[in-house]
Amino acid sequence: MNAVQTYRYLQPSALRAAGLDLQTCGGPAANPRFFAGFLTAPAAAAAGLLAVAEVARTRYHQPVNPASLDPVVTGSRGRLRFESFSGCCGVYARMDVLPAGMDGEISGHGTTNVDVNPPLREALARVGGIEPLHVAVGPDDLTVSTMDGSVVERKVPLPGRWLRGFAEVHVLTAGFEPRAEIAAAEAAAFLRRLPAAGDRSVLWAVPAGRTLRLTSRPVPGAVCLAGAGRLAALRGVLRHTRTLRVYGPAVRAGSPAVPSTWELDTGALRLSLTLSPEPYRGFSGEGAALAALAGDDVVDDAELVGALLNWDPAIDVAALADAAALPDERVRAALAQLGTAGRVGYDVADGAYFHRVMPYDAGRAERDNPRLVGARALVERGAVERDGENATVRTDAETYRVRRHPDGAYSCSCRWWARHRGQRGPCRHALAVSMVAAPVGALS
Repeated sequence: MNAVQTYRYLQPSALRAAGLDLQTCGGPAANPRFFAGFLTAPAAAAAGLLAVAEVARTRYHQPVNPASLDPVVTGSRGRLRFESFSGCCGVYARMDVLPAGMDGEISGHGTTNVDVNPPLREALARVGGIEPLHVAVGPDDLTVSTMDGSVVERKVPLPGRWLRGFAEVHVLTAGFEPRAEIAAAEAAAFLRRLPAAGDRSVLWAVPAGRTLRLTSRPVPGAVCLAGAGRLAALRGVLRHTRTLRVYGPAVRAGSPAVPSTWELDTGALRLSLTLSPEPYRGFSGEGAALAALAGDDVVDDAELVGALLNWDPAIDVAALADAAALPDERVRAALAQLGTAGRVGYDVADGAYFHRVMPYDAGRAERDNPRLVGARALVERGAVERDGENATVRTDAETYRVRRHPDGAYSCSCRWWARHRGQRGPCRHALAVSMVAAPVGALS
């Protein structure tokens, strides 16, 4: 399902004689100005922004003609972040411009869309040299009341899958750990050895000396690499890179495919691609955020914690817990809940959440999730009958048995669970059971 967002730009983004002028829309004020200053690594920044925009216009699974969607930009203290999802929602791209990459000040804060149009892409592709590049993110002194005939207005179908993707990615990546770090030369050689675009195999990258080697089976310490051609967007930044870092969850022999994050660090900025577990799988359907969406007991905590967020580029959970007078684990649960509305993201390099506000209706992810909608309907109909740790769920056509295991995970007799074995979140029957009895976080 698509939501049509109206984007208002004073004028198209462009690379002018004075520097790169990125036009934005929305945010806490119409066309907010987040930053004005110089980017100290212009060629790397241009290549990174091109990569984020390229992911936004690419559909890796069953490719079709590209359709450009405007990346999301967040300005906060000492950080600019540009984010996008691929058309198939299976690749999440983010470029973080770090304090070392900026010679200027963040003059505002907020989250909005930035216009990366075809002429700007062509201009960015020509950026080179070492001269600092001036960037103005948003026009000067523009408010909604002053917009008239000079405003460029477009209506662009913005997929609801993007919001569900943002909701899922922060939950998944919060469980990642650093798995490997290799220098630029080895990173370039490794990426050149990868299968070509269109390859759908699931491989595993294992640290081997100063590089990575590929294997067809998971082993402890390995990182999943599904659809290796999806890393192609990293290549434009390689010549500016110091290191390649790889992040993922812990795996063992026999583990199923899992997501992973591949990050290039230039010192001035970081470009990362997070890949879904398999090329045909979009993050919007992974189900990792369902527990946070379903929990009623964390809603009040989320409201309190959300009021204390202050556009921090890296949220200090302990400090936030002190300010909210809540235990750390309740603050983390509240942040997971806030992430389902796009109010926080997760940075694997910092190992911390960061604050943003997406330009969506805050309840959109919950309303558009079919499993969650189905689970709430089952609860409302009284379809759940508890029997100790287990339950029976009766629908109009079938009766299902849901079991809660000693580790807190659920299994169900339905076809969804038989097919995915808990790897894509709970089915609607297990979710309904959790709503009437189980603590948040017990689902798998």
